[in-house]
Amino acid sequence: MRLTHWTDYTLRVLMYCAANAGRAQPVTIGEIAQAHGISHSHLTKVVMDLAAQGLLETTRGRGGGLRLLKPAPEIRLGTVVRASESDFTMVECFDGATNQCRLDGQCRLKGVLGRALDAYLGVLDGVTLADLVAAPDAMALQPVTRVARGTPAIPTATEPD
Repeated sequence: MRLTHWTDYTLRVLMYCAANAGRAQPVTIGEIAQAHGISHSHLTKVVMDLAAQGLLETTRGRGGGLRLLKPAPEIRLGTVVRASESDFTMVECFDGATNQCRLDGQCRLKGVLGRALDAYLGVLDGVTLADLVAAPDAMALQPVTRVARGTPAIPTATEPD
C-alpha cells in the first residue's frame, strides 16, 4: 500500500506541530513548507482540511500559526490515514460497482488483500502521533526490515533455513 502525497503531507504537518507543541509561538505553514520542501499553497489546503477535522487550530495574523487541538497521544495514525486517503480499493473486485473480474466469487485474493488491509490499518491504529515524535531512545516502535524488490521473501529449497 502506498500513501498519497496528501496523506504524507498531512502526517508531516501533524508531526511538526506535535514536535513543536511546547513552543511559545505556534508553528507556521511557511516554516513547515521550508523544513520539508513542500509547496506553501499545497500545505495551506492540507492545513485547512486538518482544521475542518478538528485536529488543528489555526490563528491568522501576527503571532498566529498552527497548534494541535488534541494532545498528540490522543491522535491515532489509523484515524488520520483513513480520513486523508480517498481510496482503499486495492484491486478491482473491492469495488462492487465497477467490478468486471471474471474470477469474482471463485478467487480468494479479495479476502487475503482485505485481511492485509485490515492488518495494515490495525497497526496504524496502535500508533499515536506522540509515538512518532518521541525521543529515539523512548520509541516503542521497532524498525521495519524491508525485503529488496525482486528478492523472494520465502526461502527456496536450495537456501538454508
